[in-house]
Formats: sequence, structure tokens, C-alpha cells
Amino acid sequence: MAELSLHKIAISGPTLASVIQSFSTSPGAVDGLLFGHVTYVTPSTLSDDSASESSTLVATITGFLCSGTINSFYDSTGTVDPSSLHRLLIIGWFSGRRKTNLRPSMREFAVTASLSSMTQFAFSVKNAPESTNFNPCVFLLLSSPLADQPIHTHEYRGYQFRKVTESFDPKSMDIVNIGPAFRGHYGSFSPNAPFPSLACDLGHSPMNEDKDEGSLNQMKQVLKEQKELDICAEGFQVGSLSRLMGSEATNYTAGLENLYEKMLLKVENLARQVERSSAQVLEQENHNRRLRYKFLKSVVPE
Repeated sequence: MAELSLHKIAISGPTLASVIQSFSTSPGAVDGLLFGHVTYVTPSTLSDDSASESSTLVATITGFLCSGTINSFYDSTGTVDPSSLHRLLIIGWFSGRRKTNLRPSMREFAVTASLSSMTQFAFSVKNAPESTNFNPCVFLLLSSPLADQPIHTHEYRGYQFRKVTESFDPKSMDIVNIGPAFRGHYGSFSPNAPFPSLACDLGHSPMNEDKDEGSLNQMKQVLKEQKELDICAEGFQVGSLSRLMGSEATNYTAGLENLYEKMLLKVENLARQVERSSAQVLEQENHNRRLRYKFLKSVVPE
């Protein structure tokens, strides 16, 4: 089977920020593992062109594990130790080093070659037309600027290691959820659960004579509350908002202001009732506390 070629590497903004944060707060160079999945994505466009668009292979980084140092899962020769890897969907690894050129080193070449050759960590490609496996061959390189700058920045670049040519193939990095380019990740989906059926008919018919009485009472209560709200906003339906423009705007605006003042008065009255009720509750609690104290004093001898 021919070696799969990635179209791009995708990572969410928060995940990339966390990787950079782990690197920037470390005392020196770091490395770690990258987790995620590889998917055939069909681009979702708003064009009227009916021509079919080919799917692209995208590696999406969903998580990472930073060691805080180097040589965390490999030795000094770059040979990966399988026992040190987590049994998750490993799609590659990353390396962060300070004030160096943004190109892979010989050590990183050896580690990536060793990791991509481990078929036991291969996983299935999502939405593939046939059963296809993908080896962990993604490499993310991070570096800080060579010279001190007023603004602290970090650079990064993604690669795919090609076993056939034994070389790094640079890939574009797609920051998911930033800009219109992320739409392809959500081009199609299916809901986990269907919407529940909503009974909206209260009419009498032979089909609903045996309808649950509790459900009817609940719906009647909802209709009653809706009618009360309609009475409060009588004459101010949404369809009448057009009266805010034109010759009737002055009179209609005055009516809305009058309604708003009445609502404020009702809210103020309600707040006062709540305040009085709270005072009465507090007074009752103090009274009950005094009664309990008298009772305990009369039962327990001094």
C-alpha cells in the first residue's frame, strides 16, 4: 500500500497555546507525545459549483503530553522505547528548543524515524473508503527567536516523516476555530440522539381520548402562564414593532415607556414584598430559637 500523504496538520487554538506554554515555562528544551486522529475531510464550501471536491487527509492534534525534559521516551541514539509510550492514539511527537533554527536536527530525525516504524502504534484512518492504517509520523517543532525581542514570541512548524524518502515533509498548520478554514471539520455530522416528540395538540378527538391526564394538566398550566404574559404585553406584539418608525412612532414610543414604568413599579412592589417576607421569616426563626432555648433550659438542670 502506498504511503499516505497528509494535506495539513490541524490543532485547536487552546491546545497549541498549552503546548507553547509548557515549552516557555520549562527551564530548557522539552519533548513530548502528540495524540489525536487522522481523518479524510471533505471541504464544505458555500459555492454554487456542483463539481465534486476530493477529500483531504488531515491529522488533527487533540492532546499532548509534555515531559518537561528531553530523552523522555527514547535513548541517546534516538531509539524509541515502546514500553514508555502510552496506549493512546499517538500521531507523533513534538520538540521544543530555545534560540535555535526552526529545522529538525539529526536527533529528531532518528526519533521520528524510529517512532514511525513501530506498526504496533498504527491506528485506523477515519472516513477512509477502505480499511487504512496510519503510523505515528507527525512531528511538531517549536523554537524561540535567536535574538531577544521586545515582544516574546515562539515559532512552530509541522512535519510529516516520509519513510519512503526518509525525509521530513513540511505541512501547513491549521488552527481550528480561527477563520473560515475550520468549516471542513464540521461539514457533516449526525446527532447522537433524536429530538423528543412534542405533543402540541390539545384538541379533542378519538385519537387522544386516553391521553395521560398529568400531561394535559401540565400543558394547560403552560398555556395559562402564556395567557397571563400575553395580557401583560397586550397591544405590544412583535408584529407591531414596525410602528416604531413613521408617523406613529411618537405615540407608540410613549406607550412603550408607560408599559416599562408599570413593569418597574411591579418589580419594585415585588421586591418590597420579598423584603417584608424575609423580615418575617427572620423574626419567626428568632422566635423559634428563643423557644428552643427556654425548652432546653427547663429540661437540663443547672
